[in-house]
Amino acid sequence: MNRRDFLARAGSGFAASAFTTPVTRWLVAPADATAERRGGRQVGRADLDELREAADDARRWDSRFGGGNWRAGSITDCLDRRATPLLEGSFSDKIGRELFSVTAELSRMAGWTAFDVSRHEVAQRHFIQALRLARAGGDVQLGCYVLTTMAMQTLMRGFASEAVDMAQGAFNRAKGQAAPRVVAFTKLIEARAHARENEPRAASRALVASERLLDQAKADTGDEPAWIDFYHHARLSADAAEVFRDLKNPKMALTWNQQAAAMPTGLFTRSVGMRLAIVGTAHLQARDLDHGLDLGHRSVDILARVRSSRAKDYVREFNAALAPWRREPAVRDFFHRTGQELGIAT
Repeated sequence: MNRRDFLARAGSGFAASAFTTPVTRWLVAPADATAERRGGRQVGRADLDELREAADDARRWDSRFGGGNWRAGSITDCLDRRATPLLEGSFSDKIGRELFSVTAELSRMAGWTAFDVSRHEVAQRHFIQALRLARAGGDVQLGCYVLTTMAMQTLMRGFASEAVDMAQGAFNRAKGQAAPRVVAFTKLIEARAHARENEPRAASRALVASERLLDQAKADTGDEPAWIDFYHHARLSADAAEVFRDLKNPKMALTWNQQAAAMPTGLFTRSVGMRLAIVGTAHLQARDLDHGLDLGHRSVDILARVRSSRAKDYVREFNAALAPWRREPAVRDFFHRTGQELGIAT
């Protein structure tokens, strides 16, 4: 495939329908028969190691500084200048499958960084490409993860029902072929989508399913892909707090948050800032203004250092929850601060 032509073909906005054909093709046949190719220069193990290191670096910089950070955003240069020429080279079936898979990781990461800064049409095209590359590499696990990420973007763009379908499709196609931790993540995103649809029972069922799969992952002695190592019980608890915040159930949100281990700010800067905003919103839902504002200020302290439109959306939701107290001086000061430091209009 020609990556540059592929990225130039779509329109200017996100469209959930654009995912329909690539997702259907992956669900029907998630793996190509062969990846062997005879063409340009020989691709070897050193090339794959370089691409994997680039993907790992991009994940770290994205977590610390957001998708708008120049180091995280440089992943597209790696795709254009390093990965794409290699796809035109010569390689065995084994090397070829690994090459397609690592290039799919890079493309998913490029999509994620674009998603994080609200370049949704660019993100969508990268995710579609990543799903096709995972299929070319015969990597069902990575395809499952890419499809789950696509479901998350679909959810955050306001298409919760479609996100449920995509997450369930990823789960049903990959179960038995993917590690328990990988399919557990599909159930987490399904739970978040059900919460946005105000379906508490369905959300709770999906959370329970995800938790059980994580329990299986503990006992599973098989190898897991490195890109899923972030998902563990503490992360589930943190996201469950968001699920119940969306369901307007602050008691359950705060209960789940107590089970979520603290994340090191230096490694997960954006996630820590967003989680503070989520928990702060739950306190506001429980009518605890003082505690909520304290967490809101701590969230801004962190997110002011991060270039992430997605993270700012969590502060916007926090600000919306402050509406009953909008005349309070402390709340007006907070609105002023978010406007000055994050550019959030109130």
